[in-house]
Amino acid sequence: MLVLIYTVPMIIPTTIEYMNLSVSERIQLVEDIWDSIVLEAPDTVKLSQDQKAELHRRVLEHRADPSTAIPWEQVQAKLFPDKT
Repeated sequence: MLVLIYTVPMIIPTTIEYMNLSVSERIQLVEDIWDSIVLEAPDTVKLSQDQKAELHRRVLEHRADPSTAIPWEQVQAKLFPDKT
């Protein structure tokens, strides 16, 4: 039995390369990497009981007073000013 394995060489940016990105671009890079990990191996990313409790607390807090929510557009503009 012949098994062929094809691998794509991984291009790893040097510290200098990613440090040339703006803070918002680096945040976006980290988010993109995280999203790819979750998509590729969703069972490896688990929330702790403390994290679940915090999310539950936040949902209850939001339901009690939805007016405290900040629209995504405002958050996005603050985090990624060069993309708006």
